[in-house]
Amino acid sequence: MEALDELAVALRGRLIERARSGETSGAGLEAEVRRLVELEAAPLPEADRADLCARVVLLARGLGPLEPLLSDPLVDEVMVNGPDEVYVERRGRLARTGVAFPGETELMHAIERILAPLGRRVDEASPLCDARLPDGSRVHVVIPPLSLSGPCLTIRRFRREGFSLRDLVARGTLAPELAEFLALCVAARVSLLVSGGTGSGKTTTLNALSGAIPGEERIVTIEDAAELRLRQRHVVRLEARPASLEGRGEVTIRTLVRNALRMRPDRIVVGEVRGAEALDMLQALNTGHDGSLTTVHANSPADALRRVETLALMAGVGLPHSAVRDQVASALDVVVHQARLPDGSRVVDSVTEVVRAAGGVGTRELYRRGGGSLRPPTDGALAARIGALRGRGARVERAGRASDSEPGEPAEAPQPRSETRDAGPAETRHPGSAETRDPGPAGGAGRSEGSV
Repeated sequence: MEALDELAVALRGRLIERARSGETSGAGLEAEVRRLVELEAAPLPEADRADLCARVVLLARGLGPLEPLLSDPLVDEVMVNGPDEVYVERRGRLARTGVAFPGETELMHAIERILAPLGRRVDEASPLCDARLPDGSRVHVVIPPLSLSGPCLTIRRFRREGFSLRDLVARGTLAPELAEFLALCVAARVSLLVSGGTGSGKTTTLNALSGAIPGEERIVTIEDAAELRLRQRHVVRLEARPASLEGRGEVTIRTLVRNALRMRPDRIVVGEVRGAEALDMLQALNTGHDGSLTTVHANSPADALRRVETLALMAGVGLPHSAVRDQVASALDVVVHQARLPDGSRVVDSVTEVVRAAGGVGTRELYRRGGGSLRPPTDGALAARIGALRGRGARVERAGRASDSEPGEPAEAPQPRSETRDAGPAETRHPGSAETRDPGPAGGAGRSEGSV
């Protein structure tokens, strides 16, 4: 640890002692720190004293040694494995930093400063906690006795401005023709599932795909920890709530999905299905709320469909497995599978069409990374929806590279547009909007047979 860091820790302790003994003047934290530094570190040069003041303030009010990491725009995630080990993820690659806490006590103080404003806490009785920082970053805490490495803290950074489909094309996440196809699917009210492993970029892709939803539609987003940032005007954001310290007041994703159906949504976007809410989501998709989007953890598109079945069965309503499988086949149209490559980059690995097969549900691959061009969908519900949208004059603006934009101009997602309607200069009208939706057969009716 640098000498200034050691001195900052010592001055923070002195600051706490002064506050407890009533020696502070009430002039504010920054003023108290400046007075203390002038008193205790007067021989230091002025520049060092200013740096020391900043470090003491960070220790007293911020997250201490983690503040510089959280201020780095290239850092996507911060992982603290006890006071002596701090790792970060930059551009998909993990690296150990030289940052360390003086001890477990200081690390616990930082954790408490995160949780206290949220009304949360961790202790031996409740050694696990999930929380969200004011900027939306997601926090997970594990402390002893569950953690044998000391207090562990994981912070997943939140991007205030999410990526658009055009941004994902520029970053190599997906091909331009695939971005166009997926944007058209979303505008045509195709029900879409994004699958992949942890950290594969599912939520990022989901957020980008949501940019193709017509601006006049009412959208309800439901998340365990709010991460989505939709750009449309009419968006209602709902977030689940964990139980209080007394074990009361919990509001689950499933409860929010049920209530969202009473809010007159045109689209429901669920950040991730991971439990019994899968059944409610399937029922919503099969009762007029088509065109909704969600994600699920899975290793392949076929595994994603099987996992949705399993999660729906966890609802405990006694439905036969075959009935749940039929619900999945009718509710979902397309599965977009994400993967994380060894170099840390995230890519769309495949896009599959959900089809009815002998005995239930199957998949038909439309796109495979490195496997040639995009295949057209079969003559079923998916093809009917896209065909109806195109028949009304819809086209998709090409998702070119970011360099195609004017300098300083933010990149936009490829948007389906209609050449047959005049939306005016301030608004783009989509043929798949609430005024003209349901271009094809509802649910899975008319879905063609396909191979598994």
